[in-house]
Amino acid sequence: MIRVDQLTRHYGDFRAVDGLSFAVGPGEVMGLVGPNGAGKTTTLRCLAGIIAPSSGTVVIAEHDIQRDPIGAKRALAFIPDEPHLFEHLTVEEHLRFIGRLYGVADVEARIGPLLDEMELTEKRRVLSTELSRGMKQKLAIACGLLHDPSVLILDEPLTGLDPGGMRRMRATILARARAGAAVVLSSHLLTLVEELCTSLFVVRRGRCVASGTVAEIVASRPGLAGLSIEELFMALTAEEPAAPGA
Repeated sequence: MIRVDQLTRHYGDFRAVDGLSFAVGPGEVMGLVGPNGAGKTTTLRCLAGIIAPSSGTVVIAEHDIQRDPIGAKRALAFIPDEPHLFEHLTVEEHLRFIGRLYGVADVEARIGPLLDEMELTEKRRVLSTELSRGMKQKLAIACGLLHDPSVLILDEPLTGLDPGGMRRMRATILARARAGAAVVLSSHLLTLVEELCTSLFVVRRGRCVASGTVAEIVASRPGLAGLSIEELFMALTAEEPAAPGA
């Protein structure tokens, strides 16, 4: 469902993403993790077609995102950590607008269940500017899910949510994966990653330093056996010591 081959992205002379390759199939949740500045958000934006790779390929639901960007984007939803909403639209007007953009024929039938799922039913006629930060995030998630995407790309999706909202969002991600969506989840909440992800893709300085299930990663590095998810993350992303005389 998602295939990435030698994805590279430069900003001038700086290489933010350096030759990343991975695949995520239907029902899988890949955790894209790494320290700040590792290239995670750049990678996600390349997957979503927001920025173009400098080289390499990204295929979403059999659509090359460079050659067929419309086909790829129709199959995906990108949920950023900061919701981008329209000031003069209500909650349900946002969903109707997104429904028109994606040509969702039964948009009215989908709005009610989505509002219930995101706990926004009582706010359906409220302008986005009147929503709390957490409710804005829930609305952005609802907009992303409206067209029933087969690929979900999530960048810190729990930002701004209260504990109840976090629990609901975890259930939403799992439900979409069980229904066959391919999911890429980036989060610094390692307990969330451990709970939801079927595999990890660990990056540092734009490069992959480990990938696979936790068991596979530990098996390839016996010295990491018995570590907690936080300790494992710290060990995998630790800076290499400088060479003598450097």
